[in-house]
Amino acid sequence: MQAWGGDQVEQAVAGAVALLRTATDRDWEGVRAGRLEWSCRQTAEHVASDLIAYAGQLAGRARSAYVPFEITLDEGTENAGVLDVIEATGALLTAAVRTTPREVRAFHPYPFGSADREGFAAMGVAEVLLHTHDIAQGLGLDHEPPAELCEDVLSRLFPHVRPGPAAWPTLLWATGRGELPGRAPVTEWRWSNPLVIPAERLSLQGATPAAARDLDRGGSGGFVWVGGAPYEGTRGAAGMVVKAYESGAHRPEWGLFVLVRREDGCAVGGMGFHGPPDEEGRAEVGYDLAEPARGRGYATEALRALSAWALAREDVRRLYARIDRDNGPSQRVVTRAGFTQVGDDGEELTYELRR
Repeated sequence: MQAWGGDQVEQAVAGAVALLRTATDRDWEGVRAGRLEWSCRQTAEHVASDLIAYAGQLAGRARSAYVPFEITLDEGTENAGVLDVIEATGALLTAAVRTTPREVRAFHPYPFGSADREGFAAMGVAEVLLHTHDIAQGLGLDHEPPAELCEDVLSRLFPHVRPGPAAWPTLLWATGRGELPGRAPVTEWRWSNPLVIPAERLSLQGATPAAARDLDRGGSGGFVWVGGAPYEGTRGAAGMVVKAYESGAHRPEWGLFVLVRREDGCAVGGMGFHGPPDEEGRAEVGYDLAEPARGRGYATEALRALSAWALAREDVRRLYARIDRDNGPSQRVVTRAGFTQVGDDGEELTYELRR
């Protein structure tokens, strides 16, 4: 899986600016942008503000809040000048994405308090696509961005949204800008950057549907793997994420996490849930490690962190894991993580950890 982000920001900005330059002679200030309360001019200025803000978050490595600055256009700036600013701020975000290490995360409030370079790129692309749509509606222009770009945004920022027959109408529907047959109108929405759970030597990084699809197809998921590739169980778990996403059943916190080593940013394994907790508050966990990473306590460390996160939630009462009888190392992992054996069907042992 090639690095995603910089090229896509460039593509989105170039397409938006090319379209809007055809209408710079019109009145942007006196026309509302689609369903927004803002004028077309305010909306265009907002796009530039978002692009520079995202670049600032990444470049400044902001940890707990937005970097406290804003962009102000010179008095008398014409519509064409606003587009120049969008091009410039888009280039700054592109540069920030391309030069920020993959492991860096910076503050963003929704929903888990941070995003990585791919997340900020996706949010920047989404702002450009969606607000260009708003402005185009106000000015009477036709606007339909590339389907692949829309699919990329959906699979990174809307993992909870079931894909529709076409990506652009689905993205418009998911952000309250359109209708889809058989689906209720959206009145409130937020995008979702992946959850990251810290552990001592590792971080458990939630895999987006985009990453899971690449892993399922034999790719890297955008990670650098110890030994060159994940173990087969991680690919199988990624396939489960893809199926859940395509059916609309995926819940980002209850999917696959990639275990990333802090010292070098290498992925050493996968761990996660087989789905959200059931009505009784039970959730099943599974995991594996790449062969070169075994025997170092990584799985135990990660399972403790994941279990602590899950059992701190009100909707989880207990976790369980099913392990083959002949898989002694995996049995020792759950035991060291605090699980106790509660079942034996002759082929598998069941372990459980209660709140």
